[in-house]
Amino acid sequence: MLQRILALIHKEFLALLKDPKSRIVLIVPPLIQLLVFGYAATFDLKQVPYAVYNEDRGLAARELLAHFDGSPSFHRIATLRSEGQVASLVDARRAMVVIHIGPTFSADLQLGRPAPVQVIIDGRNSNTAMIALNDVRSIINRFNDAQIEAGGLRGPPARLHMRAWFNPNLESRWFFIPGIIGMLTLVVTMLVTALTVAREREQGTFDQLLVTPLRPGEILVGKCVPGLVIGIVQATVILLVATLWFEVPFLGSLAAFYAGLCLFLLSAVGIGLLVSALSATQQQGLLGAFLFMVPAVILSGFATPIANMPRAVQLFTYLDPLRYFLVILRKTFLEGAGFAILADQFWPMALISLATMLAASWLFRHRMY
Repeated sequence: MLQRILALIHKEFLALLKDPKSRIVLIVPPLIQLLVFGYAATFDLKQVPYAVYNEDRGLAARELLAHFDGSPSFHRIATLRSEGQVASLVDARRAMVVIHIGPTFSADLQLGRPAPVQVIIDGRNSNTAMIALNDVRSIINRFNDAQIEAGGLRGPPARLHMRAWFNPNLESRWFFIPGIIGMLTLVVTMLVTALTVAREREQGTFDQLLVTPLRPGEILVGKCVPGLVIGIVQATVILLVATLWFEVPFLGSLAAFYAGLCLFLLSAVGIGLLVSALSATQQQGLLGAFLFMVPAVILSGFATPIANMPRAVQLFTYLDPLRYFLVILRKTFLEGAGFAILADQFWPMALISLATMLAASWLFRHRMY
């Protein structure tokens, strides 16, 4: 029995390592993923863009702002003149944090009274918002310690009042669950389509399919539809669970959501068919699918902000359809977005799906020779 087991182990090693391409697949993807994870998967915040709305010209207000300006965690991008400028700045994602100092801040400190400081923070990404808020608290605490030491006060002279937009309670569930719709539909759609052509090649039935009257374009459509239908059904079920069970609010346009979903699924199906057309066996198709999916999730902004990644890595994210679909998901769920706001996210996915499907259609016939 032991001999048969050893013989089987030997055969499996031969099947994995005999083909030079399989050896490359076993070695190169882990190295690439290690580099991607090392650079992209970080929760550290650097140079958080913030704006200041300071109504107090006193010394204490200037000292507090000097603490923010001197911190490596923050980068001031605007000094506001009125409260009306705050909304447009946060809506456009130009500023993640707005520091508002009232007109009596310095006077209150001199009189020994509590001096409130308002911090308005973009809560659409609750994890990033919580990290930024902790950095703000650290700076306020350092300022308090300096004021206590200089003035001989008994308690903290400044108090922090926080208000998070789009996600008032900073529920991390509201941030992650919409993203899971994109991640799960990507995984299932890729696995369904990445094996379809490879399976037929492995069984020898794809040669027979090519000599039928069906043209490559017709074969492409026939291969796309099952993955598209499965993805739409799965996304609908997850959407219902997210809104009815987890009570994540869906404030945007349902039509815009499904339009983005269809374009995203066409992109995933195109990439899956391209991987399948390049694979000679199901094993290669499966490995090719995972080679794409893991970096696609990491580079999409699902868990870590794309803005924190190095510039060279950020350029790769433009080739990732999940990056655009996550924006659509979060904007339709939390911001109430419609077609007009999401138009910039639709056309890149349409281009990706068109390019990958044309390449897959061409490879259906030419990969045979």
